Amino acid sequence: MAGTSQTATDTFVAHRSLLFTVAYEVLGSAADAEDVLQETWLRWVGVDLDAVRDRRAYLVRVTTRQALSRLRAVGRRRESYVGSWLPEPLLTAPDVAEDVELADSVSMAMMLVLETLAPTERAVFVLRDVFDLGYDEIAEAVDKSPAAVRQIAHRARAHVAARRPRGAASRDEARGALDAFRRAVETGDLQGLLDVLAPDVVLLGDGGGIKQAVPRPVVGADRVARVLAGGLGKLPATATLRPAQVNGWPALVLLLDGGIDTVVAVRVDDGLVTGLYAVRNPEKLSHMASETALRR
Repeated sequence: MAGTSQTATDTFVAHRSLLFTVAYEVLGSAADAEDVLQETWLRWVGVDLDAVRDRRAYLVRVTTRQALSRLRAVGRRRESYVGSWLPEPLLTAPDVAEDVELADSVSMAMMLVLETLAPTERAVFVLRDVFDLGYDEIAEAVDKSPAAVRQIAHRARAHVAARRPRGAASRDEARGALDAFRRAVETGDLQGLLDVLAPDVVLLGDGGGIKQAVPRPVVGADRVARVLAGGLGKLPATATLRPAQVNGWPALVLLLDGGIDTVVAVRVDDGLVTGLYAVRNPEKLSHMASETALRR
């Protein structure tokens, strides 16, 4: 019995980063993903391991089911969320950026695209296009027939393709745009800000009703630049912006009094910033304290 328990533990630990990544991509929330992993673990320790042919597939299936159940529940909660809801940012290790497909799938821009999918569409897209699972395996995870899963995957893929970044930016382009943005912010150079913002740039802020943030999307380079210049002009001289890798991509972290106040992620299309995502809700910043391991 002790040996079986240890085997169950070792197997779960070996796949934990993968399971967290699946849950996070389905949910957009690290806190909810951690809860899903706890629920998966409780179910896993009660399983007869000898009856499980593919333990990795079994764990992914249970995790997906739990994540889908939670996504449907939190979807109702997000409808009453104060202001814009943004995915929970993760401080990620360099190896995440090295896996281009993984980094693209967890970028803040893509996570927002995934938010526009229905729960089952999101799970199918993640399992098929990110983790390359077979249709039969996905069908078991989402309780659909393989034929239905194929249709859902096709529909979700078309939906995502219509909304993903227009001109995929390289990391160097994203870093260059952020560096220019940072210099403009630190010097109060309004024209410098305008130079790196696309004409149709959108600024989203997530304070969760706890911290002040723009209550609704701000659209247009001139409006976004003025909102940023006004807000940043009120910061104390001790405030600093430092670069970080968030969700596999370059980002900026605003530090106040030694603590993280805001995480700023961007979407870059054709060398210009088309999306600015500022997460200020302190309940969403706990995973910025240390690197989160993500795996496919």
